[in-house]
Amino acid sequence: MPAGGGRQVILTVTLNTALDLTYRVPALRPHASHRVTDVRERPGGKGLNVARVLAALGHEVTVTGFVGGPTGRAVQDRLTGTAGVLDAFVPVAGTTRRTVAVVDARTGDTTQLNEPGPVIAPAEWSAFQEAYEELLVGADAVALCGSLPPGVPVGAYAVLVRRARAAGVPVLLDTSGEPLRRGVAARPDIVKPNAAELAELTGSHEPPGAVQDARRRGARSVVASLGPGGLIAATPEGRWRAAPPARVHGNPAGAGDSASAGLLSGLVERLPWPDRLARALALSAATVLAPAAGEFDRAAYEELLGRVRVTAEAAAA
Repeated sequence: MPAGGGRQVILTVTLNTALDLTYRVPALRPHASHRVTDVRERPGGKGLNVARVLAALGHEVTVTGFVGGPTGRAVQDRLTGTAGVLDAFVPVAGTTRRTVAVVDARTGDTTQLNEPGPVIAPAEWSAFQEAYEELLVGADAVALCGSLPPGVPVGAYAVLVRRARAAGVPVLLDTSGEPLRRGVAARPDIVKPNAAELAELTGSHEPPGAVQDARRRGARSVVASLGPGGLIAATPEGRWRAAPPARVHGNPAGAGDSASAGLLSGLVERLPWPDRLARALALSAATVLAPAAGEFDRAAYEELLGRVRVTAEAAAA
């Protein structure tokens, strides 16, 4: 359960919600027919993955974004009964997208196919903003995650960051490309890019300098996922690197979302930064060992948490 007592509500925003389909095949071969040995179907999108991990950690989570059509209803139906998760989605006329992951059982590799998402009308975007303002009133933190569906302005996350800041609600941003660049300028509390997204934002492929550059662009704190290399963070309280005790092998889908959940839970629990980073990295690694995004191997998480090494780094010159 969350430390410190009290009821803490975290809001996660997934504007481009999806229904995730995972097919497992003995071996994936181009230009061939395949017999699927296992099919899994679950609500998807980065913010929903974050929400499920937060709920598993004992937090109250409200999920919002857009849903529409039969696929949208399937997403909501599969969320019903998920302990700790409240559905506050905004309906749209279009149909929620699907993502298809094909897992090669022989190699463990995953091939991903992502649909673009429904076209959001201006009136639907306005309705979402009104709902978002109301949801911020009861939130202790908010996560803005993932891609934007067609029709949503490229500066949407910047708008949502500014409204969260005006409401006094700490905000984590996890997106990419131009939405990330504009969102960072709105001064979110935490930005969580991966190495490629950080390089695209700053033009630097050297993470220690790049996280500092991202902070200068407006983010209060920057935590970058470096894959097997762990996490690197630049914050007002200092700079740290979190290293895993050993490399884990499995499906990395959703590992970054679990890291975001760890950072958010640590924020609302007022943990010191080294503890937040250790939790984020342990959750990320434990997700690689789990069968699907939005889940983590709890035994592995608890074992890894005590073995993650977090070290302070000197400020960049």
